[in-house]
Amino acid sequence: MDKRKTITALLGVVVCAILIWGLDEAPKSSYYHNQGKVFGTYYNIRYEATADLEDSIKAAFTEFDNSLSLFNPHSILSAVNANRDTLTNTAFETMWAEAERVYTLSNGAFDITVAPLVKAFGFGRKSDQIASISTQTIDSLREFVGFNKVQLLDHHVLKSDPRVQIDGGAVAKGQACDMIASVLRANGCDNYLVDIGGEVVAHGINAKGEPWRIGITKPNLNNEGVQEELQEILAVSDICMATSGNYRNFYYDGSVRRSHTIDPRTGYPVQHSLLSATVVSSSCMRADALATACMVLGAEEALDLIQRAGDAACYLIVAQSDSLTTLTSPNWTLTN
Repeated sequence: MDKRKTITALLGVVVCAILIWGLDEAPKSSYYHNQGKVFGTYYNIRYEATADLEDSIKAAFTEFDNSLSLFNPHSILSAVNANRDTLTNTAFETMWAEAERVYTLSNGAFDITVAPLVKAFGFGRKSDQIASISTQTIDSLREFVGFNKVQLLDHHVLKSDPRVQIDGGAVAKGQACDMIASVLRANGCDNYLVDIGGEVVAHGINAKGEPWRIGITKPNLNNEGVQEELQEILAVSDICMATSGNYRNFYYDGSVRRSHTIDPRTGYPVQHSLLSATVVSSSCMRADALATACMVLGAEEALDLIQRAGDAACYLIVAQSDSLTTLTSPNWTLTN
């Protein structure tokens, strides 16, 4: 073998060694689990990645809080409610666009201007609760409740009445799930589960190589000290899902049970047999808004709403005498 061929062969060996060494040193992916408390609830996030993404996840939570938190006095939403001149951002405007779509679709059953009524009935800060609710009080509050009283123009919220208040709580957890899922995808994650207060975005498979398993809680109106049971367990690989219910956040005003779901069209907490609405849709934010609208409407109208939505399906749990029954939209195909 001549000298030139020998050098070429040696170079080939070196290149192969470098390639093999590079493959050996390539970062290996693992499943990570980040959990904690945010927005007054708990989050659990599991994902497959080459590094822990907790810092990026927390940064996204901070960005969301600075945009849409009712409890952060410096957020854009707080500035809008306080009538301070402020520019809206992408997160705020994304929420606004979906809120407007579901408001129109539900004929006003979903309305983010319901905030004054939510506060009056004690489902915001307790200091905002009105001690004695009368028909006159509700009528006066309804004068500045209605999505038709606000508009978003050139990154500014314009109000027909300065007393109008915005509450994005009915879409916040769902939108935050979408935001965190976006962060995970941007970091190359194909397998992940984002759960914020029961709202869920799932994609791919879990650490066992199986579909993610998600539970739908069985409502219990007397659940004090009782461990929660699951109504259904779903095995899913690609889903945006939100659940709204009237069986946790409520109180008794004398003999009247006040649930946290306020019908913005009447001004009062809803009184019907629908206890829980689970909705899957094209985004978790949309599923969250539709689930709230379902709880306002009641079972029969909720099924009609989901059919008209076109990109959603629902699983409803309804009280029937002393038992529970379930209703699903025709396109609900999820099985356990």
